[in-house]
Amino acid sequence: MATKKISAASARAHTRKAKQKSSFPLPSGAFAKILLVVLIGLLAWGYQATRPPPPKTCGSPDGPPVTAPRIKLSDGRHLAYKEIGVSRDNAKYKIVYIHGYDGCRHYVPINILSQDVIESLGVYIVSFDRPGYGESDPNPKRTVKSLAFDIQELADQLGLGSKFYVMGFSMGGQAVWTCLRYIPHRLAGAALIAPVANYWWPRLPVNMSQEAFNLRLPQDKWTLRVAHYLPWLTYWWNTQKFFPSCSAAGRNPAIFSSKDLELVSKQSSSQDYRAQVRQQGEYESLHRDLMIGFGTWEFDPMDLENPFPKTEGSVHLWQGDEDRLSPVTLQRYIAEQLPWIQYHEIPGAGHLVPMIDGIVEKIIKTLLTA
Repeated sequence: MATKKISAASARAHTRKAKQKSSFPLPSGAFAKILLVVLIGLLAWGYQATRPPPPKTCGSPDGPPVTAPRIKLSDGRHLAYKEIGVSRDNAKYKIVYIHGYDGCRHYVPINILSQDVIESLGVYIVSFDRPGYGESDPNPKRTVKSLAFDIQELADQLGLGSKFYVMGFSMGGQAVWTCLRYIPHRLAGAALIAPVANYWWPRLPVNMSQEAFNLRLPQDKWTLRVAHYLPWLTYWWNTQKFFPSCSAAGRNPAIFSSKDLELVSKQSSSQDYRAQVRQQGEYESLHRDLMIGFGTWEFDPMDLENPFPKTEGSVHLWQGDEDRLSPVTLQRYIAEQLPWIQYHEIPGAGHLVPMIDGIVEKIIKTLLTA
């Protein structure tokens, strides 16, 4: 049988062809399909990154225990509360106190008042955990107005009567605006203490609002922009590690004035409730606050009408002129637009107005006797 001779060059060419075939070239369109799969994977990761974990509701199998007295609201949620002062039955004045951002029912400045002052005035105060904070159930449907009706239900279930006073600090002060808008007929008076302003309220002059906004730390400006324009990214922004997020949540001392830092250094650390504040998760407490407080509101506080046209009550706004969180320029303007508000500016004070010696007693007496 004849044997066919193969040249060396032909053998090398044959080997090269074999090697080319063994590289498994991609079929037409396969690269685009791989890119699509990668894109879908990235989108899925991004979607999961923006979705907060479920809250650890107090009293649930995986949640913290319930230790505070609570009421059950009409929608099934619970509000935890704390009572201070004289008994409800013997009280001459009844006040609902609203805590601020990253706070809870224990953060009530009325604790500073002496028992003699409380008894001489006949004051009863109820402080409560806002939804998602402390031991109050989260409210995934929370809106600007919903807290006002929570307060109304709390007052009704505790038997505070047809009218009561409201007092709020910081983000709690901002919530007092909603009470003045939605339940003014239930109020005997109101005090806003260093209330946080929303830079996007329509009636604030743009140049003034922008100037006040620029006083914030860069990381806070981005945090507030996300909360306002892209609320669905709020959880991701405040949990990602690429950029610094909310300085208040991080308890960054740079947000405080020199007077604030002095007050903080003198604060007693015998009772620290910080672990309770966020125990149900940060999304339904801190993050929800940002989305509501700096989102698009259903009303503008500067459109409010005087709730006490017959001077049967009064509204007071207390503000430090060195506040780095609630700029004094915005508070002055709001007070000018609402002449029925009694404006009290405290020279040299920062944001932590309630911690100033003697100021809480002054606020209480002014509210109750004005």
